[in-house]
Amino acid sequence: MPACFRLFPVLLAAFGSSALFAAEFNQVLVDKSSLSFVSRQMGVPVEGRFRTFSAALSFDPARPAAAQARLTLDLASVDAGSREADDELIGKAWFNVKAFPTASFVSSAIRPLAGERFELIGKLTIKGRTQELSAPFTFRQERGHGIFEGTFPLRRLDFLIGEGAWSEVSVVANEVQIKFRFVAAPAASSK
Repeated sequence: MPACFRLFPVLLAAFGSSALFAAEFNQVLVDKSSLSFVSRQMGVPVEGRFRTFSAALSFDPARPAAAQARLTLDLASVDAGSREADDELIGKAWFNVKAFPTASFVSSAIRPLAGERFELIGKLTIKGRTQELSAPFTFRQERGHGIFEGTFPLRRLDFLIGEGAWSEVSVVANEVQIKFRFVAAPAASSK
């Protein structure tokens, strides 16, 4: 068999995988995604998560600079492991969900770092306070879906989370690790 015919399947596979990699992901599958946190209370890690959030995304790995992301989080959906902890967190000293029922994030830039690593930059608003945020994340494709995973630190006192007696950082640490895993489907092809 001539060399050009042996090379054809290799080229086809390479172009086929490039075309797959260049898909735009814009449909966040919330039921397959998660948003969680780890705080430290008297030095002991305390894990929790948020059960309800919505996310909008437009991410083409071939053009990451054009990507956009938006997240709206229902703060009353916090699950810190017990009813008592949840009730405390939704109260006035912590999230104050009566006055501020949601938190939001809106991206302003996404920068490629190396390989599957990127940096998400944008504005996070909690309890009426807005701060610039930078979060590293990885992106990979798995079974036709885009998987976005990252962890970043958040200083709770920047957003007045834990006011009054709870502002003492020897009891509850100021830094909270936020973990996210978003699963997104590619844009529907236009035929």
